[in-house]
Amino acid sequence: RHQQAAGRQAAWLPVLGYLGSRQKHSLPDLPYDYGALEPHINAQIMQLHHSKHHAAYVNNLNVTEEKYQEALAKGDVTAQIALQPALKFNGGGHINHSIFWTNLSPNGGGEPKGELLEAIKRDFGSFDKFKEKLTAASVGVQGSGWGWLGFNKERGHLQIAACPNQDPLQGTTGLIPLLGIDVWEHAYYLQYKNVRPDYLKAIWNVINWENV
Repeated sequence: RHQQAAGRQAAWLPVLGYLGSRQKHSLPDLPYDYGALEPHINAQIMQLHHSKHHAAYVNNLNVTEEKYQEALAKGDVTAQIALQPALKFNGGGHINHSIFWTNLSPNGGGEPKGELLEAIKRDFGSFDKFKEKLTAASVGVQGSGWGWLGFNKERGHLQIAACPNQDPLQGTTGLIPLLGIDVWEHAYYLQYKNVRPDYLKAIWNVINWENV
């Protein structure tokens, strides 16, 4: 009996070790300067968006995960459930922005090449039709959210989707995220005021197709 108990205890040790040594999430560096996307997205927006908004998601995600681990350790299911909206919001914010920064580049714009362009033509008819559809989906987000180009693994084709708030694409739809367009007002208000379509027109000039 003692041997069985010791065995069970040993089986838990790696889990407890993982909980204790869990790496905290950190704010990723931008692969370019804050002013590098001007005139399409100005430096002030990029600085606030990255160093304040994204940083807040990272900090709140770490705090939430810590509380969640405590609830797990205590077996407190009620607390785990209560923490899930914060986990989804801040975790989604961190995931979404980490993709978004790499989707943009001062050397971006134009059209994609090769396999991606062929897939876009196959699934949307043409690159211009794809642009129209993703722009329309992004303009149409009510309140805050994201427009996405995703890959549907089951069907083997590209798909456009819109997600509210910070809902992460893969975690909520199953689609693999390829290109995300942030349409929260903090992504454009300082430069484009409340005219979201103008921001969406400009962002195509800095899309990093190699990254997509």
